[in-house]
Order: sequence, then C-alpha cells, then structure tokens
Amino acid sequence: MSYENIPSERPEALRIAVIGTGWIGAFHARSLADHIPGAQLYAVADPAEGRAAALAAEVGCPRATQRIEDVFEDEQVDAVVIGAPSAFHAQLITQAARAGKHVFCEKPTAHAVNDLDAALEEVERAQVVFQVGFNRRFSADFAYAGEQVRAGAIGRVQLLRSVTRDPAVAGGLPNAGAIRSHVIFTETLIHDFDALNWLNPGAQAVEVHTVAAALVAPEHKDSGLLDTAVVTVRYDNGAIAIAEASFSASYGYDVRGEVFGSGGMLQAGGPAHQSAILFDAQGAQAETSRLNIDLFADAYRKQLDVFVLKVRGTRQGTAHAALEVPGGSDARAALRIALAALESHESGLPVRLDAASRLAVAG
Repeated sequence: MSYENIPSERPEALRIAVIGTGWIGAFHARSLADHIPGAQLYAVADPAEGRAAALAAEVGCPRATQRIEDVFEDEQVDAVVIGAPSAFHAQLITQAARAGKHVFCEKPTAHAVNDLDAALEEVERAQVVFQVGFNRRFSADFAYAGEQVRAGAIGRVQLLRSVTRDPAVAGGLPNAGAIRSHVIFTETLIHDFDALNWLNPGAQAVEVHTVAAALVAPEHKDSGLLDTAVVTVRYDNGAIAIAEASFSASYGYDVRGEVFGSGGMLQAGGPAHQSAILFDAQGAQAETSRLNIDLFADAYRKQLDVFVLKVRGTRQGTAHAALEVPGGSDARAALRIALAALESHESGLPVRLDAASRLAVAG
C-alpha cells in the first residue's frame, strides 16, 4: 500500500524512547527529534557510560539514562524504538510489551525462533502495536513494486531476486575475524528474505539452499567468516527466488529487487543516489551512496512516521490503526529463512523449512 497521501495532522505528540545509541539507534533518534510529525523524542537509553547523555544532548532530548528499565517504568513513555544489538531484541520486546509500550524493533527481532515466539506472545497479550524495521517496504520504488504485484500488474509471480551489496571500506572489511557466520543471513540478507516474501504475497517459503564463502576477506575463512552468499528460496506457489549478498561493493551501497511474472516484470532499487546520470568522455557516471542511511533515508523516516500514525490510530480508534506494517509474522518468516540458510550452508544441502533443525543462532 502507498503511504504517500496519509494525512499528518497529529495534535498530541507521541512520547517515544530510543533504546540503543549505535548508528541505527542514533539515526532513529535524530529522525524522531527533527523529522517525524506528532512524535516527541522523550528519552534515550543505553547502558554504555555517557552514550545516552551524549546523543540526548546532541538532539535536544531532555532525558537520558544508562538504566534501560527506566524506560519501561516511566508511565509517560508511550512507545519504544529498539536499536540495541540484535542479541537483546527479543528480551527488550518482551519487557516493552509487559510494560504496555508500543514497539518498533530493528531486525532481526531475535536470534532464536522460540525467543521470538515468546516475545510475540507478550505483544499479543498486551495488545500493543509491534512493527519491524524492514525499511525496504517504505522505499518509494519498492513500495510501488509491492502495490503493482498486488494489483496483478505482472500476473502470476514466477521468479524473484533481491540483492544487498554493502559498500567497500578503505583498508578492507572491518573486524573480519570477529564476524560470525550467521551475520550475513540474520543481519544482512534478512532484509532480502522479507522483501522476497512481501513481493510474493500469500506464498510461503518451503525450501532454502545456500552457497556462501569468504571472498572479500578469504584470510578469515577459517574463523567462520562468510562475506558473500547466494540463497535460493522455493515457495509453495511454485515461485523461485534468489537472495544475494556481498560485504564489499567497490562502487557503493547497492540494493535491488526484481519480480518476474506471467505478465511482466518489476524492478526496484539500485546503487545510484539520484536518478540523474552524467554522460561524458569517460562514459556514464552516477553518484552512489556509501551508507544505507543515505540510500534509504526517506524509507527509514517513513517507517517511523507510519509507526507513529498506527500507534495513534490504535489509541484513538481511527482508521490509521489498520495501516499495514511489517509485524511479528513477517519477522518470524524472515528469521526462519535466515536460520535455514545457515543450516543449508553448514550441511551443503537444501533445507526444507518444515524439517529445519536449526532454530537458533549458536552461542
């Protein structure tokens, strides 16, 4: 669905606390402080000494705390945005729901299916809004593709492709030896898995097959690094999808999607920061983005805008309560594919989701 024409009149600000001050938590805090109508950045929380206070001072937020529980205990907090490290997401979702706070959580929402299920039970029990940070759905071109698929513009979906290539970093892949093998599936490709599921509406993934390697930093292969991967996903409607990831694109941040059907094709995304292209003696040139928060800045903000609208609609009983957002079932579906992809890499064999044995990240 399109979010372009949603009215923005919101007389009372929704008081939101951001948990986590890493790059994505900080970006969300800045967005809430300056770009989201009807939202008040009410508090910033991070257990690391001084980090919450520094970010709060930067964005003009009056409250900062190292004690995460302060956010849940504060009756003035209406909702939380979780940008903490992903290992803590399920626990924080559970705490927020038990405290009656509406929840926006970055991906992945958990490292284990059972942990996510337990957190979602608390969300259901509390009847709070729960939204996952699958931002591609809110990018204008991906949103258009999703609308057209649902309108039947390309007929029956047959083939899909989703690509994520992170930009190369000067000096090589940072901390390559510390990147665990699941990261490319649970942190990077999980966006692609959600995009593929969303662009194949009504279908369920049934089988996953992975080929992955350390091609960017092969010297770290023995430590378990996977920096390059191709995952094939089969769906119960017969469609076949490919998700591809690399941790090092020399030309910049590159995210693309494609859906091919019986009546046509849709494409979305790309590495260009803008649509203008310069043609000169050296050929065609276009500026590319080097950060996801540059390429998807509008999408990151739009998802928070819609979250605020949905929470307000839920509280006030207005039509905005019915806004479609990525939620618990979407988080679970993408996580199961990610864990099956890791299992397939480990076994070298295709993995059927109904028989998958890996339901959590090791350790």
